[in-house]
Amino acid sequence: MVPDTDSIQPCRRTGRRVTIILLIVFVLVAGWAWLWKFAASRAETAVAGWRAREARAGRVYSCGTQSVGGFPFRIELTCGKASALLRSKATPLVEIRTPSVLVGADLYQPDTLTSRFVGPLTVGAPGKPPGIWVNWTFAQSTVHGTPSAPERVTLEFERPTVDRIVGGKHQSLLSARRIALEGRIASGSPSDHPVIEVSLKAVRASAPGLHPAAAPPINMHLAARLTGLADFAPKPWAERFREMQAAGGRIEITHARIKQGNTLAVGKGSLSIDANGQLAGQLSVTVAGLKPFLDAIGAGKAVAQSPNMDKFAGMLDRLSPGLGDVARQQAGANLGLGISMLGKPATLNGRRAVTLPLRFADGVAYLGPIPLGPTPALF
Repeated sequence: MVPDTDSIQPCRRTGRRVTIILLIVFVLVAGWAWLWKFAASRAETAVAGWRAREARAGRVYSCGTQSVGGFPFRIELTCGKASALLRSKATPLVEIRTPSVLVGADLYQPDTLTSRFVGPLTVGAPGKPPGIWVNWTFAQSTVHGTPSAPERVTLEFERPTVDRIVGGKHQSLLSARRIALEGRIASGSPSDHPVIEVSLKAVRASAPGLHPAAAPPINMHLAARLTGLADFAPKPWAERFREMQAAGGRIEITHARIKQGNTLAVGKGSLSIDANGQLAGQLSVTVAGLKPFLDAIGAGKAVAQSPNMDKFAGMLDRLSPGLGDVARQQAGANLGLGISMLGKPATLNGRRAVTLPLRFADGVAYLGPIPLGPTPALF
């Protein structure tokens, strides 16, 4: 029987095409695998170089275990039992530990790094029990640029909690449903006088460890602009604020909105830093529901016990014994009304409000004439 050559030739041609396609696919897969391994090697080299630079600046990062994954479209470095030893001229050695950190980037977008953190995170002196305990249900950072020269950084925390540990017992400092912090370079460059814009959002944040008045949940959005920085090289923030002060830089609060219970406040203004590292300047704040806030911070009691009130009450007592105590009680009871009369009437979200100055001077914050309390030094 004579073979049908007409049917054999198409089969051979089809077989060759399939073989060629398979070879092309194999070459592409092998080439992509080589490219991924090359990129993974470069990523490990870059991380090692970054660690070396950070170590020279007094920040030593280490991993108990380290692995690379993410094939085929991502590079992911997992650092198990991650720790950081931080030292600066102004602060003692601090150790930070967390169970795991995963840092990843897409091969087609290598300038965007995402990091996910596994809690809890602990802070304390090396070799001693931790003094701070931080936990969350989800925590992620996103860096656009490079770790040493970031252009925009975002930090997101879901259900964060911060505790102080005293005698083995946890004391709540902060908790929230969500906190998001974003910073970006608005002008300049990381190495040459950057202007930084910062945004902070908090949903149902409570900070009983800061002040009893901060215990009820707060919704907050703050936006600020920082000028006067020399660069954005890795360094402690205290050093950055010292540079800002020397250069006459400012912290411009472009938007502030805080809501707690029946109290709503919005404001903006500009602050500087004095030679002692304290905030100085004034914001214009419009407040609706002022009285609950004044009651929460104990403003009436503070006014009644102030040195000026003591002098005034003493004069009244000399005229008529007991009249000074009556004046103290009335001063506290009518404080909200008095401040409202001193401020400028306003409307906020359809509610009656008052606009007052929020002043910062000599390490103390004042809302109108009422001292709110001391402010921490920035350096």
